Amino acid sequence: MTESTLPDADWTAFLRMQTVPSAAHAGRNFVAPLTDQGLIVVSGDDAASFLHNQLTNDVQHLGPGDVRLAGYCSPKGRLLATLLMWKSGDVIMLSLPRELQPAIQKRLQMYVLRAKAKLQDAGERQAVLGLAGDKAASALHTWFPQLPAQPYSKIDNTSGTLMRLADGADALPRYQWIADNAIAISAWPQLCAELAVVDGAVWRLGDIQAGVPRITAATQEKFVPQMVNFELIGGVDFQKGCYPGQEIVARSQYLGKAKRRMALATADGGAAIHAGDEIFSSEDPEQPCGMIVNAESENGRISCLTEIKLTTLEAMPEVSVHVGSATGPGLRFQPLPYSLTEAR
Repeated sequence: MTESTLPDADWTAFLRMQTVPSAAHAGRNFVAPLTDQGLIVVSGDDAASFLHNQLTNDVQHLGPGDVRLAGYCSPKGRLLATLLMWKSGDVIMLSLPRELQPAIQKRLQMYVLRAKAKLQDAGERQAVLGLAGDKAASALHTWFPQLPAQPYSKIDNTSGTLMRLADGADALPRYQWIADNAIAISAWPQLCAELAVVDGAVWRLGDIQAGVPRITAATQEKFVPQMVNFELIGGVDFQKGCYPGQEIVARSQYLGKAKRRMALATADGGAAIHAGDEIFSSEDPEQPCGMIVNAESENGRISCLTEIKLTTLEAMPEVSVHVGSATGPGLRFQPLPYSLTEAR
């Protein structure tokens, strides 16, 4: 089957005919189809004001070249989803894990009421690609002669939207390309000729190394934003108006010192570690001291983001931390690429 015979340029059907390695090892330069990412398009005269009243970040002043992290919280201030948002012409786009999209879209739709805003699933029409490394610029040049200069900025043209996200390990640039299905299908052979082809686990590993949390079904309603450093990486605006859970999020920021934070850790690759697993310290083996936020394997090692008590972090190396129980797989903690006391 060729591109022209694919019904409505079906990106998912096209990928099923390609060879996409499942191993999460890519070297420094790669392209990955991000089929686990969902897209919501929000249109209408009140799209910005509606979302501004629902999300943790400023939507009203979202510029045409901006990409922002944002959270969607329960009334108790617990994250239901973390997402990316940006303007595309007259609409606002939201990107979040596909497994969460239907429920989040339905929940947001419930609060539209009289607002002139409409939410639609854009995932059937548009493909999401992740590219990383020094060679990504040359690989993208055919479609984007200029690239976004800094993280959380973007460029739009007839080939779609190209955004630069938080750099990965060794400060390697990472780009996310949102393109119509037909454009992605046409571009795929050239991208594969210049970059290693990997699955989405490699991209998610880059998020972990960048210290950017991804709320999944296993961790919904487990964390207020500060527990996963979300305000430190630009995901919360404390100057904006109300949104669900805003009072609790603000109270966590201004009343008292943070007691829990997110930290980067590694474990041996033979361990079974998943988002939502509890972690325990040797200091208090009966009570969990935190939770795995995200975890991915690479090259015989697991990298993970952990939500953990600061007192446990500060007690290291005198205490050890393990997954599942105090005798489970051990975690080795690593520095994050940003300070736990500095906002981006």
